[in-house]
Amino acid sequence: MSDDQIKDILKNSKTIAMVGVSSEKKGEDPKNLKRKPANIVMKYMQGFGYKVIPVNPFAEGETINGETVLGSLEKISEQIDIVDIFRPSKETPAFAKEAIKVGAKTLWLQYGIQHEEAKKISEDAKIKYVENKCIKQEYQKLFEKSNPVFPVLKN
Repeated sequence: MSDDQIKDILKNSKTIAMVGVSSEKKGEDPKNLKRKPANIVMKYMQGFGYKVIPVNPFAEGETINGETVLGSLEKISEQIDIVDIFRPSKETPAFAKEAIKVGAKTLWLQYGIQHEEAKKISEDAKIKYVENKCIKQEYQKLFEKSNPVFPVLKN
């Protein structure tokens, strides 16, 4: 996928369903939560005006970065532009099917995540597919013209 295509996706999207945002574990230092990659990316994208809906069946009902966590994509009542996945690659074909079912426009697999079957499912359904790219890094590169070496560590 070219930079122009990614720029187009980011420019024309408003709502991101982020699958795999972490909740606070019992007894865990709340500061740890702020350092988790999905949570950093969620907060960053919110800062640029995106509505980011956290999806995590193990944290349903909790609040992360001001948004209520939902248990699945199907529980989201508004139009989803991007389904952004922070889960192991092997789980992505199921998320691809779910993304299609809820009418998402793009399936985005974060840095380090890719799967041929998820790609085929997405392409067959004519939804955009991005893999092995960090949505935050791409936004920074394309809209802020910055390219941090360790994007996950920067806020």
